[in-house]
Amino acid sequence: MRQNHPKVELWAFDEHRLGLKPIIKRKWTRKGITPIATVHHRYEWLYLYAFVCPQTGKTHWYIMPRVGVDIYDIVIKEFAADVRASKDKGIIVVLDQAGWHSKKELPTGIELEFLPSYSPELQPAERLWELTDDPLVNKYFETIDDLEAALKKSCEDLMQKPDLISQQTLFHWWPIF
Repeated sequence: MRQNHPKVELWAFDEHRLGLKPIIKRKWTRKGITPIATVHHRYEWLYLYAFVCPQTGKTHWYIMPRVGVDIYDIVIKEFAADVRASKDKGIIVVLDQAGWHSKKELPTGIELEFLPSYSPELQPAERLWELTDDPLVNKYFETIDDLEAALKKSCEDLMQKPDLISQQTLFHWWPIF
C-alpha cells in the first residue's frame, strides 16, 4: 500500500463494551467517610468502536448496539468515508484478531494490519478506554440512552484533546510516516 499511495496514515482500532452494569473504582474521600455509588446491575450493553491516530491524536468514535461482522463492516466503511481514504490516501488500520474483524470488501484505501493474538498491550487503542470510562466511573445510568448520551459527551470532549490522546497512545515503537 505504501508504494501505491502518496499519503499513508497509520491508525489503531478497537472496540469496548459498556453497559448499565456500572464501572466501579476506588474513590478518595475524607477519613471516616464511606463513598457511595448507586449500583443496579443490569445487562444492557453498548459498544464503543474507536479509531485513533497516535501520531496526531485524532480520533473517530462510533457507538453501536453490538459487535459482529455486519456492524464492523458498517463502521469500517464509515471510518473510510470520514478520513477520506482513497487510492491517493491510504489508511493502515492496526487491530486485533477478533473473529468479526474481516478483510472482505474493504473500502478503497483501507488496509488492515493484524496484531499477534492475545497482545492487548501492543494495541494503542486499548489505552483510550481509561479516558472514555473516567467520566462514567461510579455513575448510575437509568437507561441505555442516558449512558449513550454520557459516552457521546465523553468522546466529544476527548476529540478536543489530541495532545492527551497522543500522549496516551503514541508508543515509542509506533512507526511515524
